[in-house]
Order: sequence, then structure tokens, then C-alpha cells
Amino acid sequence: MPSKPLILGFDTSAAYCAAALLSGENVIAKTCEDMKRGQAERLMPLLQGLLEKSGYVWQDLDAIGVGTGPGNFTGIRISVSAARGLALGLNIPAVGVTSFEAISHNQPSPHISVVSAPRDQIYAILPGIDAAQMDRSILDHQSSPVIFSPDPANFAINIADIARSRYASAPPPPAPYYLRTADAAPARDKAPTILENAPEL
Repeated sequence: MPSKPLILGFDTSAAYCAAALLSGENVIAKTCEDMKRGQAERLMPLLQGLLEKSGYVWQDLDAIGVGTGPGNFTGIRISVSAARGLALGLNIPAVGVTSFEAISHNQPSPHISVVSAPRDQIYAILPGIDAAQMDRSILDHQSSPVIFSPDPANFAINIADIARSRYASAPPPPAPYYLRTADAAPARDKAPTILENAPEL
């Protein structure tokens, strides 16, 4: 095992593409591009550019770290799918890191890790309460320090650093970490009837 494993960490769980490259505990490079849409098209070129500017190729990587949410449904699926595909193609581990873990990384305890959610809601783990989506106003009644996500590039650094500490233990493939149902609701209209042996027109 190399003394300074090369770890690529990335996240698209919110309105951005963010990535960081670590050699051991040293941050080689980090980047972030804000975007509400287009992460699927932009993520791989962004990662490729980060490696090239740092003088590395994909085959130099020892492991991948990826943010698994909670957060934007589509963004999480994009990055988790990319991480699993890269891990398979490169034959290296991919480590899933939740947003709560990335926020809490190197933070003092006790504290409350919070992820912003739509419509003035948050995702949080409160004392005695499992991770859930809840109204932001609940934070007004907490005695422990409240910590939100750092800027996306540093968020990616935390993901990579956590992956560095876990990748050698054969972690399971990363999977999305959702705390609510999808915004898209099932169709209300009855599905159209499929005609069998319909007459030719």
C-alpha cells in the first residue's frame, strides 16, 4: 500500500460540481463550478482537468470518494453513478461519504450537522432524533453549535480525506443517501390502453 495514497473526491449533491485531489493528507488541487443544471455533462471533464493540471492520470488513483447526500436527487445519482463506474473501470475502491460525515469531519463535538433543503427545510441529525428532513426553525431551540456545509471545494476535500481513511477496509459500493421522496409525483391519469392485434391503418 502506498504511503501517500492518491484520492479523488467529488460531490454534486447541490447546485455545483466540486472536486479535490489528495496525496495522503496533502491537498494537491481543488475546484468547484456553480451550476443548477448540467452536472452530468460537466463532471467528467472537470475531473479530467483536475487530474491533468496536477500531473496525474486516472490510473494513478488509489481510491475515489463521493458525496452520497442527502441533497439534490439528480445530482446525487450523477456523482454516485460516476464513482461506481470509475471504480469498476479502474479496479479501485469507491467510498461513499454522507453530507453529515463530510460536514462533521474534523469538527469539535458536540455539534449539529445541517444540510440545506428546499422550501426553508433542512436535513439534520438532532440529539435523540435520527437523520430527517425538518423545518429550519427547529435550530432555534438547539443548544449545541450548528454547522452547515463548508464551501463546496472544501466539502470535496473532506470527502476525499474520509475516503482516504476508509478505502483500505473494502467498503461497500457507494449508494445514494435520501431522506425524502422524489419531488416528481406519480402520474394521476390512467395509463393508456395498449391494443393487441390492432388493425393496420
